[in-house]
Amino acid sequence: MLITLEGIEGSGKTTQVAHIVRYLASIGRDCRVTREPGGTQIGQKIRALLLDPDSRGMYPLAELLLYLADRAQHIKEIIEPELTAGKTVICDRFFDATLAYQGYARQLDTTLLHTLHGLLFANLTPNITLLLDLSPEIGLARAWQQIHQGQRQCAETRFEQEALKFHERVRAGYLALAHREPERFQIIDAEQDEKQVTQQIIDTLSSALA
Repeated sequence: MLITLEGIEGSGKTTQVAHIVRYLASIGRDCRVTREPGGTQIGQKIRALLLDPDSRGMYPLAELLLYLADRAQHIKEIIEPELTAGKTVICDRFFDATLAYQGYARQLDTTLLHTLHGLLFANLTPNITLLLDLSPEIGLARAWQQIHQGQRQCAETRFEQEALKFHERVRAGYLALAHREPERFQIIDAEQDEKQVTQQIIDTLSSALA
């Protein structure tokens, strides 16, 4: 089973992963946690380039191709082998992030993005996608607070430095995707505190896995 977490900056995805793993372990599921970009050694180098604030001049198509390169390595090295081994893979961002960020926010053709995903990755689709939703104002405030407190790396702030309008388009894109696939997407109110968000996620997974 492939479970993905999606959401704008500061939505709390990374924080919630540990709680998800504990819950799934408690019901007997062997999990592998990974992320995009940067789930592999090669992917870490791609991630550094993609998230570096000095890469602000990167063209949208170049950005897209780097994400696809990261995903190609990630799927073959980690996701496919772990799924074949019967593990539950929990991935922080996947193809929906490409649609939201490069499609809706960067305004690349979403039909092209779907076509590439089909050709390159056989339309690999998560079984469950948890969308941690909150307003961009709150998400960015949280993200920058974590950066200033040293909880997040200053070297990975290219997207945090985007204008508010950009993050509004990302959020709108995510919600549009969730509306189109309500059987896969589970929208989590991420404006609540950590414990409340965790309980929402556990309740959602419990119902979905039942």
